[in-house]
This record gives sequence, C-alpha cells and structure tokens, in this order.
Amino acid sequence: MDGAAAIRRINNVLASSPAASLTQLAWCSTRPEMLALCANRRSFCSCFSIQQKGLKPNSRSSILSPTHCSTKPGIGSDNATNKNPAIEQDSNSMAQQPATPLPNHALSSRFSRGLVLDLGPKNAWDGAEIGSPIVKRYIGDDEERWYMWYHGRSDENDASDYIGLASSSNGIHWARGVGPVQSSRDLGLVMNCREDWWAFDTKSIRPSDLVIMSSPMYSAVYWLYYTGFSSEEVDISEFSEVPFDHPERVAHDDKKNENHETCKIFKSLPGLACSQDGRHWARIEGDHHSGALFDVGSETEWDSLFIAAPKVVMHSNDDFRMYYHSFDAENNQYAIGIARSKDGIRWVKLGKILERGPNGSFDEFGVMNANVVRNPKEGTYLMAYEGLAADGGRSIGIAISPDGLKNWVRLQDDAVLKPSEEDGWDNKGVGSPCLVEMESYTWRLYYKGIGQGRKAGIGMAVSEGQGNYYILLMSNNAIIKLIGKLYILTF
Repeated sequence: MDGAAAIRRINNVLASSPAASLTQLAWCSTRPEMLALCANRRSFCSCFSIQQKGLKPNSRSSILSPTHCSTKPGIGSDNATNKNPAIEQDSNSMAQQPATPLPNHALSSRFSRGLVLDLGPKNAWDGAEIGSPIVKRYIGDDEERWYMWYHGRSDENDASDYIGLASSSNGIHWARGVGPVQSSRDLGLVMNCREDWWAFDTKSIRPSDLVIMSSPMYSAVYWLYYTGFSSEEVDISEFSEVPFDHPERVAHDDKKNENHETCKIFKSLPGLACSQDGRHWARIEGDHHSGALFDVGSETEWDSLFIAAPKVVMHSNDDFRMYYHSFDAENNQYAIGIARSKDGIRWVKLGKILERGPNGSFDEFGVMNANVVRNPKEGTYLMAYEGLAADGGRSIGIAISPDGLKNWVRLQDDAVLKPSEEDGWDNKGVGSPCLVEMESYTWRLYYKGIGQGRKAGIGMAVSEGQGNYYILLMSNNAIIKLIGKLYILTF
C-alpha cells in the first residue's frame, strides 16, 4: 500500500470517527489546498543551493570553528524572554476556551534567556511537566501561523503525560489552553491516553513527529507519530550507571534500590493517530496486538527494551523513514535506529544508524530523540539529536548523511547547544530538538530544557551569523556550511 492508498485508509477512519469529523484546518483560508509548510511551499531545495565561490573539491578535511546556537534575547522585533501573551484569534472564531498566558514570573532576562513556553498554571493539564516540542510553521494567503504540539503533565499523584497544542503568530510568544479542547479553534489538551487495558499507550503519551499527507483528491490530513507508554515495567537495575529519569517514564519512586537508583521504567512503543484539524485525533491500529506500529526487538537485538521518539521523514510517496531510539543493553548505551515503510503504517526495521560518541564526549553514554530534515533535491539529510554524557548531562548535537540511511557522520565533536549558565532556566540539560527552517537560510531550534529541581520548559535557539546551510557532494568530499560556519568533512 503506497502513500495515496494510506491516505484513503486514513480518510475512512476519520469519516467513521465522531471526534475527528472536522474537515478544515482551524485557521486557514477558504482554500485549504493552498496551505503549506513554509519549507515545502518555497522549495526546501533552495536551502541547499551552493552560493560559495572558490571552494575546491580537494580541500583537506578540517573544522574551521565550532558550530553553536544562540539563545540570546532580542530575536527579531520581539523578545523571547517576555511572558507569552494570548494571541488574537480569527474574528470568525467559534466560542472557544480562552487561551491562558504563561504566569508572569519575576525572572531576570539572563535566567529566562531562550525560554518560550513555561509550565502551565497550577492545576492545569501541563502545570507540572512539559516537553517533546513538535513545531510547525504554516504560510496561508494572508497570515503566518505557528503550532506546537507538546506533552504535558499535571501535578496530580501518578499523573500521565498527555498531548496538547499551543499556537503563535511568530513562534516566540505562544498561547495555550488550560484544559481539553472543545472546538476546532481551541488550544489545550488534544489527546488522552487510551483506556483499553490491552493497549500500548494507557500510561502516558508524548508527541514525536507530525507529517502532513495531502493529495488533489483528499483534504490535508495530519499524521501524528507518538510514543505510548503502558503500565508494563522494564527492569533496568543492571544498568544503574546510566540515568533513565529522562526521557523515559520512571515506573515509581518506590521502585528504586538502596542507592536511590532507578530500577524500572514503563515500556514504550510507537503509535500513529490522524486528524483533519490538529486537535481531534483518531488512532490508527498498527500490526502489533497492542495497537502499536511495531514491537521491541528480541532479547538479542539492540532495541529489546523499548521503542521511543519515532520521527518520520517522507523520502518519496512510497518510502517513509522512521528514526527512533532505544537502549542497547548489550553495549550499555542509547542508540538511534531506522525503520522503513511503503505506507507509513507497516514498518521494517533496518538496525542502528548512530551510536554513542568517544569517551569524554557530550554523547558518551548514547544518543536519542533524533530530529531529521531532508533536502528533497539532493536527497541529503541533517539530524539534530540529544546526547547523554557520562555525568548525566544532556546536550544537542548534529549529524549528517548523504542518504539518510546508515552513512551518518557527526558534524563536530562538540555539541551545538549546551545547558545554559549556572543560573539559567535550562542549566541541567537540553534535549528533544526540533529544527525549523526560516528565511535567508537561517534556522530555529526548539528544545526541552531542564533546570533546578528538574523543572522543565521549552526553549528556542537561533543560528548565529547568516545561518546559511549548504551541502555540496564532490567526489568523496562533503562541503557543509551550517549556522554560519564552514566545514569540510570527508566521508
């Protein structure tokens, strides 16, 4: 079954689902077929055009200067450190739940630098934990709109992670809702855990990626790939030196040993849901008996413990690539693997594609939470990923590949985004990266940050310099300019 057949199957599911009966994107014009992701509308290939002169294919492999991102305030005409005001909704909006601005904490700009979404109000669905940002930018006929799907958790005992939606007019100041959505224009909680005892996603759910499927015959459909956690527990006591508190769900505080080390986590598997408005979702049952898209590997395989963070890229109409991570028990490390599909629903695993870095590196204990973007003209790929250091610190790195399969090379030894200074809101770790391409070949990097007391927030970093991104394959050399810096690497 190819992509078009899969769309027909999805539309049949949507038509039979009362919760997903809405057929228009919430904010778009009367011509929904004109709505497009910014990168697709203006041809993502343009980002990879070669504009540098005098580059020679025989240049030796070298790194001229370290790549990094900046979370400095004063992005554009707005300041990312300000509180997030409610955004004006369309004048023809139906009655909707008011968007709640973030609490106006008395924070210095140095502390809150880069923070764009804080915890929700007390007793809100996202008042205790947020993360897993999936950010999409849309260009309509008359306006620009940003959407962020993210997971949240309340401060109730044994609370679950749910999926919610926030919106923005500039990607910096975000409006959110405090409860479940009711209409196609609401913001807030959009997807709950499943209640069926046999399902893979009864304990918690976290968004992983969102793909827009469209064709001349069918309206646009959102495909949401997500991580589902069940109440089944995975024993990790023999890997006590590896921190599991994040991103995996720890089973219970009382499931720790005498050294207060985590002994069990909840098992996770990948799932798929679809929607026509981004708010009301219908799950698509996968081939696994729990409804998941596929199961963990056998005891001898590297992904035998859990499957997490399925990120999906469409290479072509009948070639979907899923990037996910697990914990390789044999080698005592997090690793990223790949699976392929012809329809986005049935998957075949291909194995690991990226493993931990060398001793002393920012990703010595492994890699996870890959976010992959593709140049459709050249077929080359860029991956932002979360690296785990030996001391438990988390940073974000970059890797590249000419084909998106197994030929991945780290762009540099150092991380491109590290935890902030001692008093910063994200001084304990940064991860769950989400890349968004902007005009003039610049990039935004949305991420989850962890601070004192494990308080979480969602931040944004911007590429420094001109932010140009070029790839040129010449013989055996790859010449790359990323985030305003020039690199020459040899594959």
